[in-house]
Amino acid sequence: MSRHTAMIHWKREGDFARKKYDRRHRWSFDGGIEVPASASPHVVPAPWSTPNAVDPEEAFVAAISSCHMLTFLSLAANDGFVAESYEDEASGLLANDGSGESIVEVVLKPRIVWAEGKAPSKTELTELHERAHHECYIARAVKCAIRVE
Repeated sequence: MSRHTAMIHWKREGDFARKKYDRRHRWSFDGGIEVPASASPHVVPAPWSTPNAVDPEEAFVAAISSCHMLTFLSLAANDGFVAESYEDEASGLLANDGSGESIVEVVLKPRIVWAEGKAPSKTELTELHERAHHECYIARAVKCAIRVE
């Protein structure tokens, strides 16, 4: 068992009572990295959000994609395959699920380059992704659909 932490830092700028306040904030992690964050400009329009910062919805999608990738690579290595690179153009759909707005689906679109002679077959690749999905800590913790294309 392990505990994972993040510090969130925000200070009021603007008219809070009228909802005209800045949503910019910072995320700090135990390794010392700080990440600029904001509400999504799709949810809170500028100037009260910042498009060049990470928003919670993007972070959610990135966490799912990252966990899937790390689990997938570990399984692939265990099975004797050798990946040279892995890129994923992941996306999440924010929509009304009948009980309110939520991320209802995350789509992963990984592109993997394999070492010559060390690539899985199409069936093995599908099985690797299915195993990675079932073993990823983050995927098991969320209720939205996750698809790999």
